[in-house]
Amino acid sequence: MTNYFPIHINIEYKTVVIVGGGHVATQKVTSLIPAKATIVVVSPTLDDSLLPLVEAGKITWREKEFEPRDLDDASLIIAATNDTSVNEAVQEAAQHWQLINRADAQAESDFITPATVRRGPLVLTVSTSGASPALARKIKADLEEQFDEIYDDYVCFLQQARLMIAAKFEKGQQRRSALQALLEPNLLEWTRRGEIDRREAYLQQLLMGEA
Repeated sequence: MTNYFPIHINIEYKTVVIVGGGHVATQKVTSLIPAKATIVVVSPTLDDSLLPLVEAGKITWREKEFEPRDLDDASLIIAATNDTSVNEAVQEAAQHWQLINRADAQAESDFITPATVRRGPLVLTVSTSGASPALARKIKADLEEQFDEIYDDYVCFLQQARLMIAAKFEKGQQRRSALQALLEPNLLEWTRRGEIDRREAYLQQLLMGEA
């Protein structure tokens, strides 16, 4: 079994080429959209669910069979067709500096995409390194329940509060104490109940060194 190194890559505005336009390609596109990648899909046909993204300019569709030159500008490559020979051709055309994922052959892939839960800046990923995708899906579902949609607002608040504390206090114990105090459980509960005024009041106390 491959020992994968977990890493988050900034692919904003970098080109990701997906060869294939079916269900698997749709899943890959959906996961890439939040990362603001420049997504190019190469396929003679396209899943209907992707057409609105083409019309909105969020992805580019090259309505054609794959050719090696389709990979010229790619930082990441995903071979997601149901034709092994096409996926092999994609792999053979990839340059040594281009990372490729083959949906039909994990052992031939440079990287795999884990199950992902996104809550604003909070990104939780789960992988069993291919040993049990079903288990990865189950753990993802558990995480989605534990870290529900409210974490989007909550983590965004923590992000802004951290910046305000960093601007207020010099590096040292006072700053560390204030940042640690942001983990006060009531902050999450107030966010969940919509009690934003109490949350902001607590932050102001921190900034004044009173909390």
